[in-house]
Amino acid sequence: MTEATGALVIGGNLNGLSIARSLGRHGIPVWVTTPANIRLASCSRYTQRTLPWLTGDGQAQAAYLLELAERYQLDGWVLFPTSDESAALLSKFHSVLSRRFRVSTPAWDVLRWAYDKRLTYQLAAEQEVDFPLTFYPGKEVSVNVDALNFPVILKPATHEIMNRFTADKAWPAANREELFARYYEAVELVPPDLIVVQELIPGGGESQFSYAALCCDGEPIASLTARRTRQFPIDFGYSSSFVETLDLPEIVGPSRRLLAAIRYTGLVEVEYKFDARNGRYKLLDINPRLWTWATLGTRAGVDFPYLLWQMMKGKPVQRQTGRMGVRWVRMSTDVPSAIQEILRGRLSLRAYLSSLHRPIEFAVMALDDPLPGLSDLPLFLYKHLHNRYKALRGVIALRAEKLSSNSGATR
Repeated sequence: MTEATGALVIGGNLNGLSIARSLGRHGIPVWVTTPANIRLASCSRYTQRTLPWLTGDGQAQAAYLLELAERYQLDGWVLFPTSDESAALLSKFHSVLSRRFRVSTPAWDVLRWAYDKRLTYQLAAEQEVDFPLTFYPGKEVSVNVDALNFPVILKPATHEIMNRFTADKAWPAANREELFARYYEAVELVPPDLIVVQELIPGGGESQFSYAALCCDGEPIASLTARRTRQFPIDFGYSSSFVETLDLPEIVGPSRRLLAAIRYTGLVEVEYKFDARNGRYKLLDINPRLWTWATLGTRAGVDFPYLLWQMMKGKPVQRQTGRMGVRWVRMSTDVPSAIQEILRGRLSLRAYLSSLHRPIEFAVMALDDPLPGLSDLPLFLYKHLHNRYKALRGVIALRAEKLSSNSGATR
C-alpha cells in the first residue's frame, strides 16, 4: 500500500539514499532535491523524482521549498535534511516551513546547541560531560597557547561558510609554530571567532564511538551505540567506512543528559573519542540529522528514518534498542582505508577480512536496488575531484587577490 504523504529529502548523498530506501520500502513516496554533483540517491529505484537544489542564502532556499510545495502539492510531506547545513536551514525557518511541511528538525533554539561547537562544549561543561581541552583564540592566538598539549587540531565552529577550511574535517598542528601558521591561514577564510583549537586525542577509528537516537522532547525512543572502527581518510575522516554496534553504557548516560538538557526532538548522533590516557570518553560532536552509517540501525533492528517519519505523522513509535554485533561497511571507502591501515602496520589482511563477517549491512549495495551500488565509485570520484577543483580555484583566486593588493600597495 502506497502512502499519500511522502518525504522531500534535501541532498542526494549517502544519507539521502538511506532515507529513500528506508521510506520507499514501506511504500512512502520519496522526492530528492539536490545539487547536480551529488546524485547517489537519485540512482535509487525508491527515489520517485529528483529536483534541482537552489544555491543561495537561507531565505531564498526556504522560499524555494515553499514554492515546490505549492507547485507539486506537497502539503504535509516530511522534510528530511542530510547535512548540518540543510538541518540548520530547516531549523532556522522551522516556523515558516511548517505552514506547508512537517519539518523533521527541532527549532533553532534547540538545534543551535548541536550546530555550533562553541555552544556544544558549553553545554557539555554545564552537564559535566567530558570533552577535549578546547581553546577559542579569537584574534589573540598567542594567548594561552602554552596551556595546550600538542599536537592539536584547528576546526571551524560552524560550517555556514564553505571553503577549504570548513570542508576539511580538521587541520592538525604538531607544535606552536605550526599552530600559528595554520591559524593565520584559517583566519583568511573564516572570522577569528569561528576558529576552534582543540587537543588531539591519540588513536584512530578504533577509539571513536557514537550514541545514535531518535528523541522526543529530550527522551530517547530508539537508540544504539556503536564503534566507528574505520574512516576515510584514515586520519581525519569525512565519514566512517566501517562501523559495528557494541554495548557502550559509558556513553549512554552523558548523551541522555545532553539531549534532555536541550529537550532535543528528532534524529541525532553524539560522537565521542576514547582517551586511553585517562580512560574517559570525550565528546567531539553532536550531529543533528541522519548520520552516514544509519542503515546499520536497520540491520540491527532500528529503522531510524522510518521511525522518524512515523513520529512526524503522529503515529506511535515503540521504544527499541539496536542489537549488538552488527556491522556496516562502505566498500568504496573502506578498501582504500584498510589498505592504508595495512601499509602503516596497524591492520593485517586477515583481520580485515575477518571484520567483514555476518551480520553485515552494505552501505550502498542492495539486491533490491542495485544501481546506486554500481554508481557509487564513479560518483564518489567525480564529487571529490569536483571539490578539489573548486578548492584549487579558491586558492588561485586568493593568491591572485593578494598579488593584486601587494602590487597596489607598492605603487
